[in-house]
Amino acid sequence: MDFHGSLRSVLIAKISGAKEIYGMSNSLAGKAWFYDRVAQVNRRSHPVERYLKLVECAGATIGESLRCSVPSGDPLPRFDAHPPFVLLHPFARGHDKSLSNAVIEEFCQLLAPTRVVVVGQAHNRINTPENCIDLTRQTSLLQLTWLIRVARFVVSVESGPMHIAAAVTPNTLSIHTWSDPLRIGPYNPDAWVWKHGQLYRVGDLETAKIRKRGRGFRRKDVASVVDLIRPRVPIDPMVA
Repeated sequence: MDFHGSLRSVLIAKISGAKEIYGMSNSLAGKAWFYDRVAQVNRRSHPVERYLKLVECAGATIGESLRCSVPSGDPLPRFDAHPPFVLLHPFARGHDKSLSNAVIEEFCQLLAPTRVVVVGQAHNRINTPENCIDLTRQTSLLQLTWLIRVARFVVSVESGPMHIAAAVTPNTLSIHTWSDPLRIGPYNPDAWVWKHGQLYRVGDLETAKIRKRGRGFRRKDVASVVDLIRPRVPIDPMVA
């Protein structure tokens, strides 16, 4: 089953020797003829919904509810899950998707004394206030999954780790600059998204009036996000 629909994935499927290859109708132009069976999908729908159409085409039965079998992950050595902390994943490939160092510092300062753990593949050194733990470039995928599970709240730019978080907990906020949160945002109706200075529940996106053209996440946007997080992440009296 070709979930990607690119020339590379189609060629890999062909050289695998598979007797049948299934793909989606939104594959890149000219590639559908490689498939033995094609799932008819809406190219503007969420990727998860398109993938479900593909597995239905292959004979699977899709129930009303979905369960994502995300592994428990690997605990980090010498890292204590207590006191409660917020996980911040501010880096991603793509134009203007990553958060600036000034935004990261402001985020940590406004959440103090609550711990903020910063993860991801940072290219530049970040400033770390006293309540910030910098774990950039120091975690495996399974360790990152464990951190997502034990964090009280996860804030991430639109990225792979954000989708892992949305599969694990509704206490997830996805930050979208130019991308459409309805099409590629968290697939969890109780999660949150930020777009053009506004916060939305994912379950309300279909009826919300969202500007298609977004903008970058700025320091002035941090306060509203902290207001969203604070009731969900109590301040530990030992660090207050």
